Amino acid sequence: MTLGFTEHMVSRLDHITIVAPSLVAGSAYVEAALGVAPGPGREHPSMATHNLLLSLGSSVYLEVIAANPDAAPVSRARWFGIDEILDGSTPRLAAWVASTNDIAAATVPALGQVETMYRESHTWQMAFRPDGALALDGAAPLLIQRAVDANPIATMPASPLQIRELQIQHPAPEEVLALFAAIRLASTPSVTVARGATCALVAEIQTPSGLRRLGGA
Repeated sequence: MTLGFTEHMVSRLDHITIVAPSLVAGSAYVEAALGVAPGPGREHPSMATHNLLLSLGSSVYLEVIAANPDAAPVSRARWFGIDEILDGSTPRLAAWVASTNDIAAATVPALGQVETMYRESHTWQMAFRPDGALALDGAAPLLIQRAVDANPIATMPASPLQIRELQIQHPAPEEVLALFAAIRLASTPSVTVARGATCALVAEIQTPSGLRRLGGA
């Protein structure tokens, strides 16, 4: 793997993503697991998706994302593998996003290609696979680079939740760790990797009722 980073490039856990057949189903899944429902989110016109958002501390948040039935059709694969989600399927912690301060340098071929996304008056850059599939089955992040003052967590209502760790299981952990080195993934917030029979993401989240686990095989 070619390391194309610049001296000051760094990436870090930005948010975790619940992929769901609908926002209603995704919200119910999160509330059942964590005791708190996600709040309002945004629409993504170029992807025909929409989301709900929930703060997990000062720098990380949770996103529930689903196809937007009211959006105009798009002639492309939607991100996060959403086109493969069947009606009535169970929502799951399928993906995560890492923020970077140099997306051109951080985007290695396995992560896809960089595109400029838009929502209302906001634009940002994001790297993802053009076929919509999740790199390394979701063990690898989608990459995002925003303007410095444009992180949505700044406008989210406070929540009593705090992420402690994102755990990633994968049949080839060495490959996952090599990719983390390539994007210079920071050690805080914590993202750990272990060997597993299949890819699975588990988020450990502190709640008022104790430590809860979201996701898993």
